[in-house]
Amino acid sequence: MSRKWLNANIVGMGAASFFGDLCYEMATAILPAFIAGMGFSAAVLGAIEGIADAVSSFAKMGAGYYSDKKGIRKPIAVWGYFLTALGQASFILATAWPQVLTGKVISWFGKGIRGPARDAMLSGSVEARDIGKAFGFHRGMDTMGAILGPLAALLLLTRLSYRQIFLCTLIPGLMSVAAFLFFVREVAERPAPHLRFVPAMRMLPRRFKRYLAGVGVFGAGDFSHTLLILMAMQILQPLYGAAVAASSAVALYAIHNVIYAACSFPVGYLGDRLGKRRMLVIGYVLSAVMCAGFMYGVPARWYLALLFMLGGAYIASEDVLEGALAAELLPADLRGTGYGALATVNGIGDFVSSIVVGLLWTRVSPAAGFAYAGAMSVCGACIMWRV
Repeated sequence: MSRKWLNANIVGMGAASFFGDLCYEMATAILPAFIAGMGFSAAVLGAIEGIADAVSSFAKMGAGYYSDKKGIRKPIAVWGYFLTALGQASFILATAWPQVLTGKVISWFGKGIRGPARDAMLSGSVEARDIGKAFGFHRGMDTMGAILGPLAALLLLTRLSYRQIFLCTLIPGLMSVAAFLFFVREVAERPAPHLRFVPAMRMLPRRFKRYLAGVGVFGAGDFSHTLLILMAMQILQPLYGAAVAASSAVALYAIHNVIYAACSFPVGYLGDRLGKRRMLVIGYVLSAVMCAGFMYGVPARWYLALLFMLGGAYIASEDVLEGALAAELLPADLRGTGYGALATVNGIGDFVSSIVVGLLWTRVSPAAGFAYAGAMSVCGACIMWRV
């Protein structure tokens, strides 16, 4: 395989993530309105996101360990992309929130098993000095799909029902499967048939375990951004009505993803040049600033657009640099296990954050939920700085 950082594997994995996120974000953009139309609250949406994240977490840990033990990664990733596509399209059958939860769990189980295997392949496809750029390019392609997903949903809302849009997500979903299956070559270490799960966890470097502590604290406040869509709808509805508020919220989410895509490669490049940990701390601080802004809920679209842009910028930093920094801390033969551990810590944090923010939102106020998330972001930044 070519050791140039922009090689066939990086491009193929980027294409798979482009179509995969196009599929996922088309469904995500309209899911809050779909749930609200059934008469359920932010707590239900938070619970759905949190439970799906928890399932995904355990899937990530198991898949990462299995890929190291068997020395294979590509088949795991391909199955993951397929299950994600199937889960999103299954929303067409939902008539109550438990069915939405089932589809979400299937989808996120797929995301869970594909992530560690794909990230290990990604870091194994380039030289160590280029890992930040490779992750930045991949996340940029991923987010280009995330930009077009909400825009496609916004366009289709004028012609199709929510259920029909969910069915349409199957097209890019299957294209992501094809891209990974036909254009990505296997990158794996030698099989380790005697590797055992608990000893493998103990073998992870101490620095990496300290790094996971900072990621976990930040993740405990890093709620699903579907709640941002719901917040924008609630803020704008008294001024513009339900239909305009829903469309505006989807458009704001598209702006969020534009900034995410635009920042992904520069963040990775700067991480290689200036230090990945330093840039990651800056991203965590941006999360706290965004949460502080949402606590006040100013009913102006320009103000909300600014906050959604901050959200896109910090997500770019988080997604690119957490994976790239992990590659520096992990030995090659434990990368699948290490990425599984990283993804599990993130997933547990997502579970805690979505549940807690959703409950605080419903039982106290939205501002209380954002205050909690902002405080956890600050704590995570402090720990990461010391690590």
